[in-house]
Amino acid sequence: MRVILRCMAGAVLFGVIAALSLDGQSAQETASAIPALPYKQVEWPIQATSAAGVPLPWNFIQVSSVAILPRGTVLVLHRGAHPLLEFDRDGKLIKSWNIPPISEGKVAGIAKNFWAPDKSRYSAVYGPAGCDSCGAHSVRLDPQGNIWVIDATGQIIYKLNQDGKELMHLGTKGTAGASQTTFNLPTDIAFAPNGDLYVTDGYGGARVVKFSHDGKYLLEFGKRGDGPGEFRLPHNLVIDAQGRVYVTDRDNQRVEVFDAMGKFITEWKGTGGVSGMALTKDGRIWTGAVLRDLDGKPIGRLADAPAPHGVALTADSGEVYLAQLSGVVQKFVRQ
Repeated sequence: MRVILRCMAGAVLFGVIAALSLDGQSAQETASAIPALPYKQVEWPIQATSAAGVPLPWNFIQVSSVAILPRGTVLVLHRGAHPLLEFDRDGKLIKSWNIPPISEGKVAGIAKNFWAPDKSRYSAVYGPAGCDSCGAHSVRLDPQGNIWVIDATGQIIYKLNQDGKELMHLGTKGTAGASQTTFNLPTDIAFAPNGDLYVTDGYGGARVVKFSHDGKYLLEFGKRGDGPGEFRLPHNLVIDAQGRVYVTDRDNQRVEVFDAMGKFITEWKGTGGVSGMALTKDGRIWTGAVLRDLDGKPIGRLADAPAPHGVALTADSGEVYLAQLSGVVQKFVRQ
């Protein structure tokens, strides 16, 4: 099947699929209509030093996700060699993490003339047509401080402790499917107040899968489509203190809200093709670079911030980090 490789946040990497609009803002909700929040962007991380002693920007390839560890340091997940790196808050490199190998498979958009209503518009390519660590999709921290790394094209999600030791995994490495033990290009994981786990099985699938805290399959919801409770691309999700599940349906340019059992509650239309999401301690949600209340109303935005692939916050939301597939991490500090 002919495919056109593309980056997963709307900026083109190898080609274009014009029919998919993945802009961070839609015509219904332009950035100029949302007030800028009192945050200032600062340079981050500290530049690397060349052999000649000259500072140079980091070669992150594509930054897919960021996360804040309980000790206040920042994890950067990117699609290149040494895919998981830890920095201090000032941007000084601490270490490269030794984690299970990340797949070299690359998520790819299927050309429009091959689309079918009941099929995904995404697939994956492997080997020479892929790229180093391109399965790196999301890194998340659960309330206990464990680290979860989503390898989308590896079809697996790893649970690691803070020493990088694997504690558990979800999915079957290298096996695509839509069963209780397999995923089809999963994208993100979120944690309910009672410890249950929710996974967006997103690029190849069109479902959210719920597991117990110890990885036992409980249920799933969603199917392919444009209606309530349906998905074109369930890309990221967060869960509030009441157990409501907020899912970015990126290709349908909306956020859908469900109860803990997967019953559809409502949708926020016109959000644009949001990728990254993060929940604040005081119960608001970052949808990309736009902050919203739990009814979906925009509160404000980060100025000069393209739509990110991932978002991470310090506990007090005084610092916001955006993972950009352009190969940079943007850090914003509240003024």
